Amino acid sequence: MELTLTTPALLFPAISLLLLAYTNRFLTLASLIRSLHDRWASSHEEHVRGQISNLRYRIRLIRNMQIYGVSSFFLCVLCMFMLYAGQQTLGAFTFGAALIVLLVSLALSLREVQISVDALTLELRDLEERN
Repeated sequence: MELTLTTPALLFPAISLLLLAYTNRFLTLASLIRSLHDRWASSHEEHVRGQISNLRYRIRLIRNMQIYGVSSFFLCVLCMFMLYAGQQTLGAFTFGAALIVLLVSLALSLREVQISVDALTLELRDLEERN
């Protein structure tokens, strides 16, 4: 397989959009954490405390998603530099590493979505119990 400069460049838009989505998730969670903190300070509901713990874990996941996403972007740029410098083999290995790191980022994203769905399920269960 021949690797050209345009091959790793194809990942640039995808990685950029992923990083934007990760940042949006982070900002949404930050806002939710602030509102839950205020709710906890006024009511001390155990339900809220459990949600805050869940959100702490999700924030760590999003941080790691961003780290792996940026690392993949970095490796793509490094791959392009290697290809530009005529280092085909090193460029191919670097591109492979970029793909693996991107897979880790996506796997973490999937896990964060699962946790998010679980948290929403708990909220719905609490709502149903109150009715």
